[in-house]
Amino acid sequence: MGPGDLSRALGPLPPHADPRLLVGRETFDDAGVFALSDELALVQTVDFFAPIVDDPYLFGQVAAANALSDVYAMGGEPLTALSIAGFPTGKLPLEVLTEILRGGQDKVHEAGAVLVGGHTVVDDEVKFGLAVTGRVHPARMLTNAGARAGDRLLLTKPIGTGVLATAAKRDDLAPELARGMVEQMATLNRDAARAAVALGARCATDVTGFGLLGHASHVARASNVTLRIAASRVPVMPGAREALARGHVPGGSARNAEYLAPLTAWEDVPEPLRALLVDPQTSGGLLVALPPELAREFLTRVAGAADVGDVLPRGSSLLVVQ
Repeated sequence: MGPGDLSRALGPLPPHADPRLLVGRETFDDAGVFALSDELALVQTVDFFAPIVDDPYLFGQVAAANALSDVYAMGGEPLTALSIAGFPTGKLPLEVLTEILRGGQDKVHEAGAVLVGGHTVVDDEVKFGLAVTGRVHPARMLTNAGARAGDRLLLTKPIGTGVLATAAKRDDLAPELARGMVEQMATLNRDAARAAVALGARCATDVTGFGLLGHASHVARASNVTLRIAASRVPVMPGAREALARGHVPGGSARNAEYLAPLTAWEDVPEPLRALLVDPQTSGGLLVALPPELAREFLTRVAGAADVGDVLPRGSSLLVVQ
C-alpha cells in the first residue's frame, strides 16, 4: 500500500501505551522494538510481496534480504525468521515453491539467523516474505527519530530498482543490468548497519517501497527536522535512467509522489530525477544520519555509500530537494 492509504487506514486505531514498547508504529519506523531488560530488546518485523524476478530461488533471496533489512535498519541482529508464502497450488509445480523457500532459507542463514518455520496459504498469486525477530541493545538501537540538525545523510545503495524491475517484467532490460539489479537487492544491509552502530549512529532507515523521499520524510517527521537532499549526488543504478526514459514507471511511484507533494519543497530538479527519488525500492540501502566527522569515517568503511544531503532545523517543509 502507498504511504497515504496506509496512514489513513491506521489513523483511527489508538496506539497501545506500554513502557516496554520502545518503538511502535507511530513513527512509521522499519520495525518494532520491545524491551526485555535494560540491555536487551527484541526487534520484530514482517515483509512479503509478489515476485519481481522470474527465477524462484533468486526471488526467495531478494524477499528475504528485504525483510531482514528492517532489523538491520534498527541496528539489530536477526535471530529467527518465519516464512510467509502464498502459492497457487495446482497452477504451478510445487518445485517452484521449494526453490523460493530454499532461496529465503539460504539468505536467512547468511544473516546468521535461524529459519524456525512458517505459514502458507493457497493464493492466485505467488507471494513470499519473512517475519523476523532480532535483538538490539536499547542504548544502541537506530531509529528514524534520531536525526539532528547538522548531521550528514548517507545512502548505502543506489536507487532505481523499481524502474529496472518494471522494465525486466516487460522484457526490456539487458541481461547484465538485470543481474546487477538482483545482486544488489539480494545483498544484506548487515555491514552498513554494523558500521553505523560502531560509529555511534542513532538514526537510520532502510529505503524500500515508499522510495528514498518517502522514507526520508518519515525521518524528518519523527526527528522534527527538515532533510535537505542533494538530488545530483544520489547514486542511481546503471540503466535506471534509460529504463525510465522508455516509460517503465512502477505503479507505486504515483502514490509516493502524491503523498510527498505537500511535504516537499522542490528546487531545480529535472523531472526524470524526481521520478527516481520517489521510485519504490526493493531491498534498498540504508539512509543513515551522522555528524560530519563520523560521516566521513562511515564512507571509508562502507563501499558504495554516498553523502546525499544534510539535516536542517525544522522548516516549513519536511524535505528540501535541490
